[in-house]
Amino acid sequence: MLRAAALAPLGGNPSAPTGVLRSVGREPADDELIERARSGDTAAYGALVRRYEQVAFRTAYAVCGDAAEAEDAAQDAFVKAYAALPRFRRGAPWRPWLLRIVANEARNRRRAAGRRLHLALRAARAEPEAAAPAPSASLDGALLAAVGRLEPSHREVVVLRHLLDLSEAECAQVLGCRKGTVKSRLSRALARLRTDLEARDA
Repeated sequence: MLRAAALAPLGGNPSAPTGVLRSVGREPADDELIERARSGDTAAYGALVRRYEQVAFRTAYAVCGDAAEAEDAAQDAFVKAYAALPRFRRGAPWRPWLLRIVANEARNRRRAAGRRLHLALRAARAEPEAAAPAPSASLDGALLAAVGRLEPSHREVVVLRHLLDLSEAECAQVLGCRKGTVKSRLSRALARLRTDLEARDA
C-alpha cells in the first residue's frame, strides 16, 4: 500500500521495467538507484521505496505513535524526498537523510493533532527488513511497554538506536541534533528504563 501511494504523485509507472531492475544476480546499490531516479527513472525510485518502506514506517511510528498517521507521514516523506533528490549530496548515506525527512513529517503530524506520543511499538513486531534484527529477539514485552512510557524525545532515540539499529551518527542526523546529544538522551533514557523495570519487579 505504501509503495504504490508514495509513487502515485510522481506521475510514473513504478512497475515499468528498467535496466537497473533487470540486473541479474545483484541488488543495485542505493547510489545507483538514486542516480537513475535523479534522471526521472521512477522505477528506480520505487526500488528505493520498497527497500526502505519498513524502516520509514517504524521511524514515523516511533515519533507519532499512530499507525495510520505513520503510514501517511512515511508516504509524504517519500514524495518529498523524491522532489528533493536534486539537493541530495552525491555519496552521502541515503538512509539517515531519508529518515530525517520521515521524522520531520511525523513530528508535524503529531503537533498538528495536538497529541502526546503514546508509543505501543506495534511496528516493532512487524516483519523486519533483512538488514535489521527482529526486535522480539532482544526485547521482551515488559521492556517494550517500558519504552512506551518514556517521554517522546527519549522514546525516539531508543527506537532509532536499539530497534532500528541506527548508528549514533545516523540517529543524530535523523533527529537533527549533535551526536553528543544522542548519547546523553540515550543514557538518560536507559537509566529511566532501568529504574522503571526495577520498580515494577520490586
